[in-house]
Amino acid sequence: MNYGLYLSASGILTSMYRQDVFANNLANVHTVGFKPDVAMVRQRDPESVEAGTGFEFENNLLDKLGGGVHAGPQHLNLTPGSLNKTSRDLDAALTDSNAFYVLSVPQGDARAEQIQLTRDGRFTVSTEGTLVSVAGGHKILDRDGRPIQLDGDDKVTLGTSGEVIQNGEVVARLQVAEVADVERLVKVGGNRLRIDGPPSLRRVIEQPRVRPGFLESSGVDPIKALMQVISATKAATSNGNLIRYHDLMMDRAVNVLGRVQA
Repeated sequence: MNYGLYLSASGILTSMYRQDVFANNLANVHTVGFKPDVAMVRQRDPESVEAGTGFEFENNLLDKLGGGVHAGPQHLNLTPGSLNKTSRDLDAALTDSNAFYVLSVPQGDARAEQIQLTRDGRFTVSTEGTLVSVAGGHKILDRDGRPIQLDGDDKVTLGTSGEVIQNGEVVARLQVAEVADVERLVKVGGNRLRIDGPPSLRRVIEQPRVRPGFLESSGVDPIKALMQVISATKAATSNGNLIRYHDLMMDRAVNVLGRVQA
């Protein structure tokens, strides 16, 4: 295979991956508590290094060119977003970067539940009297891992440490958890995350910092995200042009330079 085509193909695939990540960030510029993804790119080792053949099949020129690039591990930017005041009783923002509300989300079979996390602090009371998330209607868990059941239609407010207050009394406390290894967080859609690992990675925060009446804005900078999309698109286009140039050179090599004169 033409080595230039190989390098250009790796470049266009990686640029398209970056374009998808940045476009998704841009699409969530107004999503409450959204955490943008950081698209990492890694240099790929030359073939002689990657194949582990040592110096037996070494090609000095190709080794200097390198092996191109490929998509690296994707990271979450957990920097807290700015707070917007809503004055709504059941809105609450988290001010620490490594802090999440804990949800119970049905999985396929209605009896199967999965623990998931979110930064979206918009809550409401379901018709069954359970505290749920506005986005998706998923049950909010208390510090003991149980759904928060409320009494009737009485007014419910939230406290600065996650207290759920009804009729002037604390009836429950929101479970606010931190993750021991944030690299194990995986997005599952719906602005929610799960932990790819044992439950012990989730630790309850004893004194969480909660801002009732506020919501955390998206962590996406719209101008920066737009410029990233444009940059990735230009890179993909440039690599596509390089593929066209290599194809043209091979055409000339075969049909012009390699022509046998009668």
